[in-house]
Amino acid sequence: QAQLVESGGGLVQAGGSLRLSCAASGRTFGAYMMGWFRQVPGKEREFVAAGTWSSGYSYYADSVKGRFTISADSANNVVYLQMNSLKAEDTAVYYCAATRSAYSRDRRDFTSWGQGTQVTVSS
Repeated sequence: QAQLVESGGGLVQAGGSLRLSCAASGRTFGAYMMGWFRQVPGKEREFVAAGTWSSGYSYYADSVKGRFTISADSANNVVYLQMNSLKAEDTAVYYCAATRSAYSRDRRDFTSWGQGTQVTVSS
């Protein structure tokens, strides 16, 4: 059974950095694109970033472009989200997800999900 497990969330001051990790197991995710979404209470889960395992191609939500970077260690099946210059509005639960749909930003295309990790940015 496919499993995605996030880690690395926490409390950070505005302007600080965090790196989230997503460990993938139980399935060969090589044919998938990996992504990060986030959700705050009362709002829909929103796209943050996604990319391929090996080609290095990635794409981002406008709200995080230039501040966040998605990367992958395909040898160890780990996906990262480096978050710099964090803002209070980045506070959310962050989810790792996988999709076979190329270059999708739609959460409905992502079929495997982690349990989420909380990121809190204090202003």
